Amino acid sequence: MSAISLCMIVRDEEDVLERCLSSVADLVDEIIIVDTGSQDRTREIARKFTDHVLEFPWVDDFAAARNFSFSQATCEYSMWLDADDVIDPPEREKFLALKESLGPGVDVVMLPYYTGFDSQGQVTFSYYRERIVRTGAGMLWKGAVHEVIETRGGVVYGGCGVSHRKQKPSDPDRNLRIFEKMLAQGTQLDPRQQFYYGRELYYHRRWQEALKVLRRFLRQGKGWVENNIEACRQCACCWYALGREERALGALLSSFAYDCPRAEVCCDIGQHFFDRALWEQAAYWYERALACERRDGLGGFVQPEAYGFLPSIQLCVCYSRLGRQEEAERYNERAAVYQPDSPAVAYNREYFASLRSKA
Repeated sequence: MSAISLCMIVRDEEDVLERCLSSVADLVDEIIIVDTGSQDRTREIARKFTDHVLEFPWVDDFAAARNFSFSQATCEYSMWLDADDVIDPPEREKFLALKESLGPGVDVVMLPYYTGFDSQGQVTFSYYRERIVRTGAGMLWKGAVHEVIETRGGVVYGGCGVSHRKQKPSDPDRNLRIFEKMLAQGTQLDPRQQFYYGRELYYHRRWQEALKVLRRFLRQGKGWVENNIEACRQCACCWYALGREERALGALLSSFAYDCPRAEVCCDIGQHFFDRALWEQAAYWYERALACERRDGLGGFVQPEAYGFLPSIQLCVCYSRLGRQEEAERYNERAAVYQPDSPAVAYNREYFASLRSKA
């Protein structure tokens, strides 16, 4: 079984660090904690799990801090987690099986990252991240913010998911502040950084600026296909916010130039027509969403609901509004396959039962 060094950077994480380390301590072979300036009990908690607690001055550069943490690893593989990440009990056996499978041909392990959850704890948003890399193979972190490892060699996709479970909100302005500092210093943003800078502007409701950055990113034609598709969706959101609905729809449709349609985009287009009570058009696009293959391994952002429950429950409404109640009821039952305890499914069942009782 290959040995893994867990390398983490932390700062003021006393609320979540023990939960994180408790979930993974017996799965890894070495734990390295790099503190970037905590003022709370973070270092004290870390020392319950490891003697390798180091300090690194924060310089507004996540890649610099992560590269320092990885430089301390002594095991065959290096792995990263954030302090508010956990490996939940159902994933532990998958992780151990993964360790058993690591061998000479494996240089990078991509694992699912679960970052959104509904009230029942079901995953609503996920994507793959480069989680484990071969130590000393020259793979470095890149990017002061929204950092990424420049991977090479043999890449495998594992099934052990890491859950990102925040206890408190992080500084909402930090990432934008770092980007704007870089620009003020004359730094040229690479395509990936341009994409994330545009997203940060969108999150801050700076619609026009976000559109300018994201559209320039798309025009340059150097972005990763998944980021291109997501940029189209972000542009659409900005256009909606500015009251330019026709431009928003055009931005969504333009995503098809980059690859086969994603269910997320089809649902966005379906919602466009749904909101305007154009039931036939809405149903068409929700049907297209159901026909889309979910391909997590492509690495893009995935909203699992878009590949089953969401289009099914929306089709139920569309066909009911069109007077096609039998079809509507079938789609409600299809939605129930994905979310048996959904209040919307239960409400619709009562509605259809009432229609039958009046017949």
